[in-house]
Amino acid sequence: MEQIRYFEDYVVGEERVTTGRTITETDFIVHAGHTGDFFPHHMDAEFAKTTPFAERIAHGTMVFSIGVGLTASVINPAAFSYGYDRLRFIRPVFIGDTIRTRVTIHSKENDPKREGVGRVVERTEVINQKGEVVLAADHIHIVERRPKAA
Repeated sequence: MEQIRYFEDYVVGEERVTTGRTITETDFIVHAGHTGDFFPHHMDAEFAKTTPFAERIAHGTMVFSIGVGLTASVINPAAFSYGYDRLRFIRPVFIGDTIRTRVTIHSKENDPKREGVGRVVERTEVINQKGEVVLAADHIHIVERRPKAA
């Protein structure tokens, strides 16, 4: 779905929550294959039993990728991603956990490098089935300002 949304349309404090996605062993295997990260705390069940979590934990980069992917439901041709700041892996995610992502408009500001656009910062929080935040990051968007009427 495509929806044009200009800088002026964003409201600080506005929030949305995505649908959920259950993490599977296949996710672990595919992500390890894509990244080359076969560390034992992700892939070795016997090793993981010796850790404080007692079971395999998801790759943080996988949780980030899936969590961000859950938010990609509307294409805004007036905005593009400028990147992420303050990324934190707060709690582990395990096989069988279901995650969803809460996005809150955190702030809006002028873009110091470009005229005609502003920056919108979305606080992005990945949440598990218990309601606990497992990952947080600030997603920065460059967003066009509404065209001036002629």
